[in-house]
Amino acid sequence: MSSDLDGVIAKRLREERLARGWTLERLAAESTVSRAMISKIERNQTSPTAVLLARLTGAMNLTLTSLMSERGLAAPSVRRVHDQDVWKDPQTQYMRRLVSGGDAEVEIVAIELPVGAVVEFGGLPSDLHEEQVLMLEGVLTLQAGPIQSSLHPGDLARFTADQLHVFSNHGQSVARYLVIKRQA
Repeated sequence: MSSDLDGVIAKRLREERLARGWTLERLAAESTVSRAMISKIERNQTSPTAVLLARLTGAMNLTLTSLMSERGLAAPSVRRVHDQDVWKDPQTQYMRRLVSGGDAEVEIVAIELPVGAVVEFGGLPSDLHEEQVLMLEGVLTLQAGPIQSSLHPGDLARFTADQLHVFSNHGQSVARYLVIKRQA
């Protein structure tokens, strides 16, 4: 399923870049991702890491889900687990399952963070939407602006995405959690 999603990411990245009238050079400058890497992603020659995707979507003021979803698809009233797209970061093995579709008003993403993995997202000033993290299983260390906390099952953290946020799993098992945010 991941290779199909890599193709969607490649297509959507190019669509969004061209819709803005941006060259590869402009996106590279705005995102601090090399022109060569952006070109490889757009041609579906490499699977981007979560960090690269965060930089690219941040530069274009998009959510990761919007880049991982076909444009203009209507969300069904029931979205079965086997119909939800799954993407795995090739570097950290961090896994995202897109629970809600790309056109949903509220974005819900189920995350699995392996033991020892660290994923960092750098917020941009234009990215002011609120994110909520609901811990399901395991222990997650979250740093989001002034918040630094260990989250346990049932715990909820709220922060704005314009802040640097780092998710770390220093526990003994996979950390499973939901990220919930309202689409802009």
